Amino acid sequence: MRAGRTGDPLIHFPKPDQTPGPALLARKLYQLLIPRLEGDRISDPRYREGVRDLVRRGIGGFILFGGDVDGLPGFLDSLQSLSDVPLFIASDIERGVGQQVRGMTSFPCPMAFASAIDRNDPEDLGLVISCVRAVAAEARHVGINMPLLPVLDVNRNPDNPIICTRAFSDQPGEVAWFGETFVRVLEGEGMVSCAKHFPGHGDTSVDSHLSLPVIAKPLETLMREDLVPFQAAVRAGASSLMIGHLSVPCLDDRPASLSKEVIGRLLRRDLGFTGLVVTDALNMGGIAGISDVAAASVEAGADLLLHPSDAHAAVGELLAAVDSGRIAEEKIDRSVERILKKKRELTRETRGPGIDVERHRLLASAITERSVTLVKALPGLLPLHNTGSTAVLCAGDPDLYRSSLVEKTLHLPLSLNGAAESLANPPGRVVVVAIFTSVAAWKGSSGIGEDDRRAIVRLIASPARTIVVSFGSPYVLRHFPEAQALVAAYEPTEAAQTAVLRALQGEAPFRGRLPVTLP
Repeated sequence: MRAGRTGDPLIHFPKPDQTPGPALLARKLYQLLIPRLEGDRISDPRYREGVRDLVRRGIGGFILFGGDVDGLPGFLDSLQSLSDVPLFIASDIERGVGQQVRGMTSFPCPMAFASAIDRNDPEDLGLVISCVRAVAAEARHVGINMPLLPVLDVNRNPDNPIICTRAFSDQPGEVAWFGETFVRVLEGEGMVSCAKHFPGHGDTSVDSHLSLPVIAKPLETLMREDLVPFQAAVRAGASSLMIGHLSVPCLDDRPASLSKEVIGRLLRRDLGFTGLVVTDALNMGGIAGISDVAAASVEAGADLLLHPSDAHAAVGELLAAVDSGRIAEEKIDRSVERILKKKRELTRETRGPGIDVERHRLLASAITERSVTLVKALPGLLPLHNTGSTAVLCAGDPDLYRSSLVEKTLHLPLSLNGAAESLANPPGRVVVVAIFTSVAAWKGSSGIGEDDRRAIVRLIASPARTIVVSFGSPYVLRHFPEAQALVAAYEPTEAAQTAVLRALQGEAPFRGRLPVTLP
């Protein structure tokens, strides 16, 4: 990927007194914006032209959603060639480039990494480094230079609907170690790492995509828990930090993403961060109703505005704020200079000769295999030697478990309704209850419904011997302490299901360690 042309005029951005005028100011303001790019729409000529128009106006970059590996690289290369200044191509690839781009590798979630890896084992450290390098290699291949990771939230709330398995752990030191490792490797691979969601989205049961979470804890607790990983990321050289749409009353009455106290005092002054401050997506419900969110973000100290609903409208709003004196143009210049300073490092050729996707998939599989965690098991229950008499019940999100590998492989799939009665005979029959959940924006929950929970509790009280497996949030296991066995697998993927089946049948050991506390 050719990220930009050396010697381009905007690389050495002219000072306002050298080239005054609203056109230059507008061009600088476009540099602050990272709007959405739909990878699945790039074959539409009208859509492509709209994207190119933004590039010609001086847009700072794009946040990529979707697309395939055959079409994206060439299109992103064409945008970089068109741009006077290298573009930031950001993307939410916490679980690898395959999370967004078809044909690339999907890696396990952060919590699965923490379960699989012993940070005191040099061999495990090497595996982590290899995985992060693989993600960076695939990002380069596609054209992504700003992966929006690592997630450094410390997941202290079991009912967290949006962080949950996206977090490495509920322990600050564990999250800090993984975060620092990810940052160092990504930066070493020429990526613009982005630690998120400052000052910490882990201790809430509210999804900031839907409404504004309140982190109601004193500053001392915030410093001791939530801020520890971000301090480590700053020390490790993270190029950018994402500010969450969070209410943190001990710091300010305003949302963190719109707070001078959070950005200017805590992050810049106290933590000494000199890199790029990125907002979380500006279309989220946590800041809904704030009409001047673009201007308020810049006024608070943000350098890059992620996912504005309308880039042109955001520039218009910022122009008005500068014209009225609300935002000094010198403040815009400081942000632009920070942006261009980082972009100067992106002017070299970054596309490699090729990538070994098969090797990357083996790395991902290794993490998944190692992550399967036996939380509890009565003696003699495992391994399952006779799966022909084993029943399986699926619960949770039907979209995740329809035609699941677990249901296909194990015998006698049943519904939860009436399961306790139908499985009473023969006494001692083994029943695997597979619970499928996921963490997704705008969903509002990472657990299971009350009806499913009650049905599983009734089944556990029956004569059947019950193994409860969580393919997703491990916290759902806390509802079933009386089950004969509990297994955490962290994800509903086919790879996780394969790993669990192998472990249940004794073909592979349970190697994972639970990275969170089940209350």
